[in-house]
Amino acid sequence: MTHKLSWTLFVLVALTGFVFAFTATTAHADHSWGGYHWARTTNPLTLKLGDDVTSAWDSYLQVASTDWSLSSVLDTTIVAGRSNPKTCRAVAGRVEVCNSKYGNNGWLGIASIWASGTHITQGTVKLNDTYYNTAKYNTPVWRQFVVCQEIGHTFGLDHQDEAFDNPNLGTCMDYTSDPFTNQHPNTHDYEMLETIYAHLDTINTSSSVVASAASADIDTSNRSEWGREIKRSRDGRTSLHERDLGRGQKVFTFVVWAD
Repeated sequence: MTHKLSWTLFVLVALTGFVFAFTATTAHADHSWGGYHWARTTNPLTLKLGDDVTSAWDSYLQVASTDWSLSSVLDTTIVAGRSNPKTCRAVAGRVEVCNSKYGNNGWLGIASIWASGTHITQGTVKLNDTYYNTAKYNTPVWRQFVVCQEIGHTFGLDHQDEAFDNPNLGTCMDYTSDPFTNQHPNTHDYEMLETIYAHLDTINTSSSVVASAASADIDTSNRSEWGREIKRSRDGRTSLHERDLGRGQKVFTFVVWAD
């Protein structure tokens, strides 16, 4: 009897350890997307965020910029916007952040990232006020969650998790139906950035002169211009599209969908 009890306890402890290890591995999986990154000759990378948002979004943009700048390899600075928020055209060497009523198209926010080879050259973030003007999404929690996540994509980060029905991971890079605890980056996001930006390059694509060669323009508000679907979340909806512009130039578009 004693031997049977000891064996049972051993099995339970072993299984508990396995579950814990599996959970930890799942929660801290690699969430770089293809190694895409801004080329730079020194760390930290200083990246400009163009403020093309209205006053309703300014505080959320500021918090996101401060949060991401806690990274040891990345500093963001908010500068005057250079794009019409309705079109939110990309500007070489920086990320334009815009809000407007983009219509009942299903998405809360999109991040579009231009790349030359594996080097990011410019990006845009669009926040869809058609939905943020509704009771469900017109909350500080939803606004902070989406702006944090979409800006995070422009650095080379993917989602840590794309399941809506599991516990929140405490990061804005996690899909969720209730983002109360997912409004900011977490430690693993900063660690992932350190991995992505561990090496240095010979050029700086945050320089508009260098980046301008890969600045082909597309209308990111038009879903037909996002290109082919290359990834779906666990709820069956697209989460990432790729538009091949030829000669090693691509545009990637990440999507946060409304319910």
